[in-house]
Amino acid sequence: MARPLDVSDGDIVSYRSLLRVAGVGFFPLGFLARLPYATSALSTLILLQASTDSYAFAGLASAAQSIAIAIGGPLVGALTDRYDHRTVGVVAAIANFTAWAALLTASYGDRASMFAASALVGLTQPQVGPLVRVHWSRLVQSRNEHHLLSPALSYEASADELSFVAGPAFVGLLASLSPLAPAVATMALLAASTLPFALIYAHRTTHQQPSGQQEMPYLPRRPLAVMFLAMVAMGAIFGAVQTAVTVYANTIDKPGASGLIYAEFGIGSALAGAACAWLPQRFSLRARYVSFAAILCAGMLVLFIGAQLVSVPAAVAVASFTVAPYMICLYALTERLAPAERAAVAMTILCAGGPLGTAAGQAFAGSLADTHGVDGALLVATIVAAGALVLALSAFLADRQRNIWIIDTASAKHWMVQELSEHPQNTH
Repeated sequence: MARPLDVSDGDIVSYRSLLRVAGVGFFPLGFLARLPYATSALSTLILLQASTDSYAFAGLASAAQSIAIAIGGPLVGALTDRYDHRTVGVVAAIANFTAWAALLTASYGDRASMFAASALVGLTQPQVGPLVRVHWSRLVQSRNEHHLLSPALSYEASADELSFVAGPAFVGLLASLSPLAPAVATMALLAASTLPFALIYAHRTTHQQPSGQQEMPYLPRRPLAVMFLAMVAMGAIFGAVQTAVTVYANTIDKPGASGLIYAEFGIGSALAGAACAWLPQRFSLRARYVSFAAILCAGMLVLFIGAQLVSVPAAVAVASFTVAPYMICLYALTERLAPAERAAVAMTILCAGGPLGTAAGQAFAGSLADTHGVDGALLVATIVAAGALVLALSAFLADRQRNIWIIDTASAKHWMVQELSEHPQNTH
């Protein structure tokens, strides 16, 4: 059954409570454990470009890796729900380490083997971010401290953003030593942080697994599809902004500035995400979803106009604060709508939208940037944000009429009854 958690119960909660519940060691190890995901794409790009002397092939292989991550994530989530968080986490870390070793070996071979190994790295990518959110959900429930879920999700959003600032910077420093160094460092992180994190902190499954004629609990497809599309939109915005700052840096003849400018986007988003822990309890998930979608749309509009009237760095800094609140809301809604036994697959399906959206955003923004420069790339971000707002409003209106689209207090059983009554042919 879905958990009847409130967005925030009681008084405002300090992050110190998270330290008490999870333990101090959880946080540094958990941050390092997610860095391989943040370093993967750029490490692959640098390694394969150096091996083939072709940016086109390296970019194609990196895109294939992103698609493989989107495919492999829900598979890892489904296995985690069916078997065990710790077991699947350990196997995924070892498999990804092996895939990186294969990619390093393939970098001395032909392009076909490089492409296949790149995809294998994506397919076996450990799903630290999605699964650690499931860990938080189960942890706070087991301790009857449901009010800690909101600050936990806020912390996780901030940690994700900071990892995507620190990861590429770390890769850039190592690449100055050798094109092999980022890949080797990623393998070291897998062995020294991702694997131990799974061994020490991952939950063993406590719910009863279905057997015989029993089926896994129902997973609401339509609302999960809404969340997935919302995350695709977020990924597309990331891809468009990445493209825009790259074009801007090249325009001012300082290509190295692109990383610093995009770091603004991550830092501002991380700060906004951390502040979300103190949102008032009367601000429901339903209201947050629509409100933060509107704020995200406004932020991208400010970015588009501000880049023309002021400067790209200043506009990026302002717009960055509108990102994390929207993403945190998507995670919270997904956590709410999924039965406990299907939480991992639901969260990994949500996160699969990110890399798919990023690839699409980069493609469309790159095409417009060829003819319209920075403005063309940022126009993509603005249009996508407007689409995300339309999606949120549509879900909100459907929910008001039918009370099944956005979960605030309804249980998963309510969803199942609604769905089965409307589509009895889907029952078995």
